[in-house]
Amino acid sequence: MSEAKTRSLLYLDGVTVSFDGFKALNALSVVIEPGEMRAIIGPNGAGKTTMMDVITGKTQPDEGTLFFEDEIDLSKRDEVDIAQLGIGRKFQKPTVFEQHSVRDNLELALSAPRGVFATLFARRSAEQDGRIEEVLATIRLGAKRDALAGSLSHGEKQWLEIGMLLAQDPKLLLIDEPAAGMTDAETAETARLLKEISKTRSVIVVEHDMVFVRALGVKVTVLHEGSVLAEGSLDHVSADPKVVEVYLGR
Repeated sequence: MSEAKTRSLLYLDGVTVSFDGFKALNALSVVIEPGEMRAIIGPNGAGKTTMMDVITGKTQPDEGTLFFEDEIDLSKRDEVDIAQLGIGRKFQKPTVFEQHSVRDNLELALSAPRGVFATLFARRSAEQDGRIEEVLATIRLGAKRDALAGSLSHGEKQWLEIGMLLAQDPKLLLIDEPAAGMTDAETAETARLLKEISKTRSVIVVEHDMVFVRALGVKVTVLHEGSVLAEGSLDHVSADPKVVEVYLGR
């Protein structure tokens, strides 16, 4: 098993999930390496959300193997356990504490187990202060640390929520359509932000915006009917007749 530790961070093999006879995932197999960023694309109903639900413990697979760091069987863990293992998820719609400052949002994420009231009135350690400043710099919101989260633009709220995940120091981030609703400038900056984050941790990005996916410059996995249809660079999968037929041609 010692050799296996260097092989993958996330390993899915033959994962199947059925809802009332419909196979949302159909023998899905995907491997994510440590420090890798991967883009997941595919038409609506391809299984992208269900895949993330399975990885985070929201949905249990009917069949298949699902390992984190090659030794931890995620199918036997609940959502809280999986989050504590270092898997963080950001949904498409940002969920931030709008009546609190940007900095307070990061502090709440950093100390989530203590609860909102206890966290806001607790003394921060120098280490926590340093971590918050580091995240503020990463998410491009250092100048807005004291601004209310509700006053941020849509794109900035997306960055703040990514920062709230980073504050918890995850090993793997699952990010759902980060470019949705962003301006062109925010979209370009978000691609740079995620590339920077992927230098220190693994990232899975589910996205429909092909311009954004191209800006990421990473390996792409195309899902269709709950299985992997194609994998490779964006140019490679875009040239695949099967991908053009079921997704890009529409």
